[in-house]
Amino acid sequence: MVQLGGGRQLPDRRAAAPKPGDEIIRLDGVVKRFGTLEVLRGVTLTFRHGETTAVIGRSGCGKSVLLKTIIGILRPEAGTVTVFGRDITRMGQTELEPVRLSFGMLFQGSALFDSLDVDGNVGFLLYEHTRLPAREIREIVRKKLAMVDLEGVEAQMPAELSGGMKKRVALARAIAMDPHIILYDEPTTGLDPVTADTINDLILKTQRELKATSIVVTHDMASANKVADRIVMLHEGRIIIDGTPAEIQQSRDPRVQSFIHGDASIERHAEQGGGPS
Repeated sequence: MVQLGGGRQLPDRRAAAPKPGDEIIRLDGVVKRFGTLEVLRGVTLTFRHGETTAVIGRSGCGKSVLLKTIIGILRPEAGTVTVFGRDITRMGQTELEPVRLSFGMLFQGSALFDSLDVDGNVGFLLYEHTRLPAREIREIVRKKLAMVDLEGVEAQMPAELSGGMKKRVALARAIAMDPHIILYDEPTTGLDPVTADTINDLILKTQRELKATSIVVTHDMASANKVADRIVMLHEGRIIIDGTPAEIQQSRDPRVQSFIHGDASIERHAEQGGGPS
């Protein structure tokens, strides 16, 4: 059973809640192609419950594709994706639905429904997948908006919101059903530095309160260093480093150093035989 506010319980269609440290997601040899373009080239990764992992890498390296493969939006050409001990690459849509209800996802660009007000956007999954009375859903929406420091905006439409407010509404929607796993696709893209840092603080706050497994795809190193317990770097479809933020900073791999410092000359210097600087 799951408690969804208002003191009312409903049968929980999601996977059972994992324990801290449990292996919750495993990718083994995942390959994803689009025509002749191989975006993921044999990716093997494990994610444990309660951990926040930042996935970094250049634009087009496969970060967003990785997220969509984890949630089952995309299917790999080879390899397996195991979530809660089950291989989702072999599941049909009916089997996938309860697995997806254990996920919350903050999409790049927020992806709010333009035709719905904030209440309809944040409460969308609750209205669609539970039989809670509307007044209880509205109370849950109010509480989730308060978690992301937004109050009294339920009746507003997406077009009336600033970029930062849209991100916060999208985050409230992502956590509306207290998901076990939260996926963030470029959560700070398009935001000014102060608003971006506010989103980082909200990611940390959400992690403390929900104790979920969080995967943050980003090219923003300030964000990755602030929110992540662990950082993984994708380069040309492969994992080239996996470690703590401190270990990433200390890496002597010129591809890593070039990315984290935003300095293409580091990698060019190494390619010309100069070695790590």
